[in-house]
Amino acid sequence: MPTTDDDLRAGVEALRMGNAAHARDLFTRSLAAAKTPIPALLGLVHACTVLRDRAGRAAALDRLLQVDPRNVRGLILKADDQAAAGDVRSATSFYLAAIHAAPPADQLPPDLATEVRRAREICDQYSAHYQQYIVDQLAVRGFDAAKSSARFAQSVDIVLGRKKIFVQEPRYYYFPGLPQIQFYGREPFPWLTTVENAAADFREELLGVLNDPGAFAPYVQGDTNRPRKEQMGMLNNPAWSAFYLWKNGDIVEENAKRCPRTMAALRNVPLACVPNRSPSVLFSLLKPGAHIPPHNGLVNTRLICHVPLIVPGSCRLRVGNDTRVWKDGEAWLFDDTVEHEAWNDSDQTRVILLFDVWRPELTVEERNLVTALFAAIDAHSGRKPEWSI
Repeated sequence: MPTTDDDLRAGVEALRMGNAAHARDLFTRSLAAAKTPIPALLGLVHACTVLRDRAGRAAALDRLLQVDPRNVRGLILKADDQAAAGDVRSATSFYLAAIHAAPPADQLPPDLATEVRRAREICDQYSAHYQQYIVDQLAVRGFDAAKSSARFAQSVDIVLGRKKIFVQEPRYYYFPGLPQIQFYGREPFPWLTTVENAAADFREELLGVLNDPGAFAPYVQGDTNRPRKEQMGMLNNPAWSAFYLWKNGDIVEENAKRCPRTMAALRNVPLACVPNRSPSVLFSLLKPGAHIPPHNGLVNTRLICHVPLIVPGSCRLRVGNDTRVWKDGEAWLFDDTVEHEAWNDSDQTRVILLFDVWRPELTVEERNLVTALFAAIDAHSGRKPEWSI
């Protein structure tokens, strides 16, 4: 009496010989007693496909995906059926499920790797068509990404999958209720133009410091009293280094004396003064080819200001979804508790003046209370905190 395996092998041979009807019968019989029905179900799907038996193919596919919901072949075949029926949304969901379930291409049979690649291409086509449709419909209603609300434009990019949602994720202290802004406009900072106008003085004093090879030290330094953290390759790495005028709330007297005009130009800036913690004011140096990996700052009660001083081309900063290129004479402020990273893809060193200021949304009372909070934390421990900008 033929066994389940005999029926399965005979069904495969019948398909190979072009007898799809007999193959369908053999696969159906094999399923009656199969302990692992997946091969027979796949065979049945193919036999029904050849016979143009849509109902039989659909039933076999549904049963296959009930038994093995992550079956890559089954998911793609199901997606193809949904696409043929004009149900693009359902098709996309099955194609994406197949893509997510598939192992790397080098671990797949060549024919299945080709099918997964096809699924990706179809999803890309669907996505491009959908995005263009939405943009066209908005244009009819007056939306222009270059002129309309920048916040709404970003929301469109997020809903279309072009950008991610980035929010404040401070590593130490979170102050609720502050706006989620990556790069700030100039309006809240009336002192910014004065600082930009002093850039020539900053640069002149910086050049004097650069003549001293030992003046700069790695930005991320280890502490022998704490476990070693590699900091994504930045620990003790001179590719990203600093010369501090203020550090963690204290003036670095020896360095400040070398840059008196820089110190004077910042007197009227609302530096985020919190004893033992801030401000920090420094020349930040990034060597050619260096990359500062994605990271988040410590507290969201401040913003970081960059004043470009030596900025070759191909130097950029990403904050959340927004990537910008440093330009001479153009300072900016950003929220460093939003994930950010930086690159120097040029063959020259990049140097900026970097300092932290109070967020403009905080009242004077709130600034004083934040300062009092950190003072209480430090008083309880009886020692200076681990801190860096």
